[in-house]
Amino acid sequence: MMIRFLLLLTVILTAAHVRADGEKERASVLIAVSAGGEDQYADAFAKWATHWQKACETAGAKGVTIGLEKSEQVDRERLKSALEAEPKDGANELWLVLLGHGTADAKDAKFNLRGDDVSVTEIAAWLKPFERPVIVVCAFSAGGAWLKPLAARGRIIVTATKNGSENNYSRFGGYLSQAIADPAADIDKDGETSLLEAWLTAARRTAEFYKDEGRIATEHSLLEDNGDGLGTPPDWFSGVRAVKKTKDGSAPDGLRAAQIHLVHSAAERALTAEQRTQRDALERELAGLRDRKATMKEDEYFRELEVLLLKIARIYRGGSQ
Repeated sequence: MMIRFLLLLTVILTAAHVRADGEKERASVLIAVSAGGEDQYADAFAKWATHWQKACETAGAKGVTIGLEKSEQVDRERLKSALEAEPKDGANELWLVLLGHGTADAKDAKFNLRGDDVSVTEIAAWLKPFERPVIVVCAFSAGGAWLKPLAARGRIIVTATKNGSENNYSRFGGYLSQAIADPAADIDKDGETSLLEAWLTAARRTAEFYKDEGRIATEHSLLEDNGDGLGTPPDWFSGVRAVKKTKDGSAPDGLRAAQIHLVHSAAERALTAEQRTQRDALERELAGLRDRKATMKEDEYFRELEVLLLKIARIYRGGSQ
């Protein structure tokens, strides 16, 4: 976001005194890898998991991978235990990254772990106690069937497909694993790659694969972050800005995902998770104000704009709103 970039630049140039304890705060990333079925798929999924592991190391995040190593405990129970062990509230993000194969039928959609599969109904129940920000990456075939059951306020869902019928091998997960910490995926050039930017980059590369190979695309990714469970396709965006509106006129998805970064810039790491939470809430108010600009008097608009910008500036100076 341009306003964020300008404020960050101001902070750096003026050597403002920001709190540095954000360095000690970490996101949690649970990476679950499905059964491969065939060696070519198992190798691909393991490679994607490695990309996420390296991103966690770069970010200083707590990374846990399930599905690659030998364990006496079945993967489904390990995943459940890992989620149960995570704090249920707080400002730090919890990422649940599911890589590989999935299936969907009339009864329930499932992610194909080694041993017993895990269903979307089970994952929804396991995630229900969480009040902290939660990001679920459904990078597997038929993952679109998980979007509506998992959608909730304060939660971001990325799916490799638009529904459960797109059940062929999905390549989207590979492209997203490469983009999530890739500076080249920083579309707005603000110094860090957001989840929105990584998703848009991965979706574009997926589409390019099918076009270059002369194949009919069998996967169409969706992003859900406003809680309505509908999801938004990547072609609604120009750069990082949504250029289309929903039928009811409400804002499309994308605003929250634009605020989520696995790997933070140095300036962002100088903020605490609580400060980022406050800043992000103000930025969402700013976006809402911008949407109402056409219906407001000019002096009223700029008066409200000034109030919000001053609150954001105070956060960058080490205070709170």
